[in-house]
Amino acid sequence: MDANSRIYVDSEIGKLKKVIVHRPDEGIARITPKRAGELLFDDIVHLPNMQDEHDIFIKVLKSFMGDSNVLEIRDLLAESTRDEESKYEVINKITDFEELPYSFIPRLAGLSPEQLADTLITGYLEPEDRILFDPIPNLLFTRDIAVTVKEHVLITKAAKTARFRENFLTRLIFSSHPVFRRLKADGKTINLNRVDKFPPSKKGETISIEGGDVMMLNADTLLVGCSERTNDYAFQMIKNFLFDRGIVKNMVQVNIPAERSYMHIDTVFTQINKNHFVGYKPIVQDGLGSFVDVHRSNGEEIEYPSLKDFLLAEINPKMEFIWAGLGESPYQEREQWTDGCNLVAVKPGVAITYDRNPVTERAFREFGYKVVRAEKLLREFESGKTSPDNIENTIITIPSNELSRARGGSHCMTCPIEREPVE
Repeated sequence: MDANSRIYVDSEIGKLKKVIVHRPDEGIARITPKRAGELLFDDIVHLPNMQDEHDIFIKVLKSFMGDSNVLEIRDLLAESTRDEESKYEVINKITDFEELPYSFIPRLAGLSPEQLADTLITGYLEPEDRILFDPIPNLLFTRDIAVTVKEHVLITKAAKTARFRENFLTRLIFSSHPVFRRLKADGKTINLNRVDKFPPSKKGETISIEGGDVMMLNADTLLVGCSERTNDYAFQMIKNFLFDRGIVKNMVQVNIPAERSYMHIDTVFTQINKNHFVGYKPIVQDGLGSFVDVHRSNGEEIEYPSLKDFLLAEINPKMEFIWAGLGESPYQEREQWTDGCNLVAVKPGVAITYDRNPVTERAFREFGYKVVRAEKLLREFESGKTSPDNIENTIITIPSNELSRARGGSHCMTCPIEREPVE
């Protein structure tokens, strides 16, 4: 990450310029069937194949953005612990957090920054061939660790204990990495909050908010899904925080069923173009088990019966909706489950998705999109047959036999920290 980096996101579709990702790590290979649910995986996976699939995903991102703009969280973590003060701070905190014997402090301190990063992520101390603590397999889904709101960063707070160390490592990176420290010192970005420090509500509720439930719809509007992973108390606290500082004008609360199938709002819909959302029809159009409440900074509130009604009224009256599974059962239920609604746009009209949703692919073609396999497109880039600059109105599909078992798509696997503003 270079010294000229900046932070800015004001949409879901502006040209992607910098993103944080994480390659599936060795910790995933330690998940057993008995503990898969506890660690928030629905299945055990074959790690080598999963890594191969993710590598293709990363190659696509790098072809559009350049190698230096696709940031691996392991590298950021290593760079954040090169400073001795930061290194001992994280070792002391992780020793307490994971309830390790204090005798491990000098052992961890003797590791290189790269070895320490690997241990913090996988829980495995390689020099001693010893498991210190559980893996954090969901770090693969970097969308959930933080959200960029224009020139600010919202560091999230996971709902499930299995993800708590992800939050800890994210705070370390944004507080200790040299580039983020410089940006903060220059006044160009701030950490919006310390949600881990927010007090419980009068009812005893604690904050829980994950990045898959947060979307920047435009420079004035932030949408938050209240779901299995994000609660109403988090929405209210963050709304007050953003309004008090004048960062956005509109906060949109979307309640969806608190079910595993819809764990985050981005499993229900994502934007891929100025006039196009991909969505799960029963919730987005029919309002199944959901409601939409718009809060304005001037105190006004408006309710809408569905996401579709809200988007047409408040965001874009020309918005069209591409339904997962063509909006037909049983295909819409099958393909929503396999992340047919979960796409990440690399620029307006060009988005990445999984290759296992054939009926949704038909829907894309009906709306004028070309659907192309990632491997084929990468070969065309390498041969000079075409270039990323020439790609328009295209859905790029990546292999996903193993990735899809983890219950998150391409949107989940990206944490954008810089996009170009949309005209």
